[in-house]
Amino acid sequence: MTVVFNEHFTGRFQKAPQQIQKLFGKQLGFLLSDLRHPSLHAKIVDETKRIWQARVNGGWRFYFQIDGDTYKMVDIRPHD
Repeated sequence: MTVVFNEHFTGRFQKAPQQIQKLFGKQLGFLLSDLRHPSLHAKIVDETKRIWQARVNGGWRFYFQIDGDTYKMVDIRPHD
């Protein structure tokens, strides 16, 4: 699997606290090895747009699409 980051994701990521950026790197590693890794809690949140959500930690989530063998990162933000 490969990963691509859209402009929106990149902007949000750069504004995220450094600890969140570091944790995201760890979670991304889990995603690349196993979409069903227990710490991700990955699930589809918008079936029409094929948007998935996964955990960075208890307070942050990242959002992505799966297109063939590519994960397209679309957003990272605090969880409501």
